[in-house]
Amino acid sequence: MHAALSTPLTDALGCEYPIIQTAMGWVATKDLVTASISNGAFGFLAAAVMDPAECEIELQAIKAATDKPFGVNIHAFQPGIERIIDLCIDYQVAALSYGRGPNPKIVDRVKAAGIKCVPTIGASKHAANAVDMGADILVCQGQEGGGHTGATPTWLLLADVIDQQLGVPVIACGGFKDGRGLAAALTFGADGIAMGTRFMMTSDSPTPQATKAEYIEADVLKIPVSTKLDGLPQRMILNQTLADLENASKLGMLIRAIQNGFKYRSQTGMSMLQTAKTAWRMASQSDMTVAQTMMAGNAPMIIQKAMVEGRPDEGVLPSGQIAGLIADLPSCEQLINGIIQDAELNLKRVAA
Repeated sequence: MHAALSTPLTDALGCEYPIIQTAMGWVATKDLVTASISNGAFGFLAAAVMDPAECEIELQAIKAATDKPFGVNIHAFQPGIERIIDLCIDYQVAALSYGRGPNPKIVDRVKAAGIKCVPTIGASKHAANAVDMGADILVCQGQEGGGHTGATPTWLLLADVIDQQLGVPVIACGGFKDGRGLAAALTFGADGIAMGTRFMMTSDSPTPQATKAEYIEADVLKIPVSTKLDGLPQRMILNQTLADLENASKLGMLIRAIQNGFKYRSQTGMSMLQTAKTAWRMASQSDMTVAQTMMAGNAPMIIQKAMVEGRPDEGVLPSGQIAGLIADLPSCEQLINGIIQDAELNLKRVAA
């Protein structure tokens, strides 16, 4: 293997290749994580959309299938978070990933247990704060990335964060799908790449075939960023559901959010009081407004229609723009091997 493919990322996480499979809700399950880590990448389990019992079942399955290191993704405000942290420690996961509103107590606790902290940031101003709070690795997701995303293009965000010389591995995310991208990121100064959409678009992904077909047909110019789903910028494939959300009035969105909030509450088993307290904590301890926390009830129910139930026309399709350039569904083994072979060829070409 080319020497450049052994990086501070592979050293820190114990994976073979500097490739991270990101945690996508209802996609990064035991099947996808096991397939990605068994073939040399580092995968994150999407526990942010699981309750503790579901999380433990997934952890047990991954541990039974392989002894390769992997991580868990959490949301600091999700129900049962303390128990999920217990499970991460008990099952000796290698890393914990999180996004907005990290809890310092959680970070301190997992670091004390030897678990690496891997936050995702979308703006360079958050980089130093994340490291000060305990980040061991920074995933920098540019605006090309799927799901919740920032406004800065990947290469500009990456350059700004690398130039800060914060002393931790920096990972490029948003717009990657192949070895050419990995070689470019390493040459640019990153320590690896993180991919979500590309891993979702594999045969090992649990995403229903009808939904994958919509991603295959996606146009790179028709994967916009919208704030209508949950009040925060989120990149999704433009379909009729997203178009309807974009055209909805503020009152219509509020009614929809309340309805979906009740449905999600019934899924999680939270009481009205618990729901209200969670929304208030999210608003007070992060950069979200109370209105945005109310709208957050929209996302799980609408996303699940496409990503779990296989009804893409009735749900939304979180996606990076890179989906518009992907036309196949390889296995994780084929994907990762192809990326490494292609990266080696491109690194040798640049050296020559």
